[in-house]
Amino acid sequence: MGLKAILNNARFAQVGFVVNDIEATREQFALLFDCEVPPADICGEYEVMQTQVFGQPAPKANCRLAFFDLTPGVQLELIEPNEEPSVWRDSLNEFGEGIHHIAFQIETGTSEKVIEQLVNEFDAVVEQRGIYGDGSGQYIYLSLHKKLKCRIELLESF
Repeated sequence: MGLKAILNNARFAQVGFVVNDIEATREQFALLFDCEVPPADICGEYEVMQTQVFGQPAPKANCRLAFFDLTPGVQLELIEPNEEPSVWRDSLNEFGEGIHHIAFQIETGTSEKVIEQLVNEFDAVVEQRGIYGDGSGQYIYLSLHKKLKCRIELLESF
């Protein structure tokens, strides 16, 4: 089964970049896109997010985020991680600044089925997951590096 079939009714939603300095980077992207500089906010509090890295609680993992709305439903996300272990920090340390993930908005209630299919078909590894800072949904990062040389993020609203 191909990725298109696995993601079924999902829609492309985002490209995420990890950066060292979100202030400078968001200003540069605002110049590129000729738009306002978006706010950079803390991702959220662990009590809401319940962040897990490789299945283990990660209460200190956090980041600052800034979002550019490129077209309706498609964003560029900038991520400046703190120094604590996380998929964001690991990626920044290992590869430097640049593309971190491509994200897909999936239908509510389908995350576990999609994860199972991605594990079976693409040897995906769930790296990190958590609840949005406002509690309205969840994110799940999966490494598909073995077969597709990339990371994807599943976004699921509650």
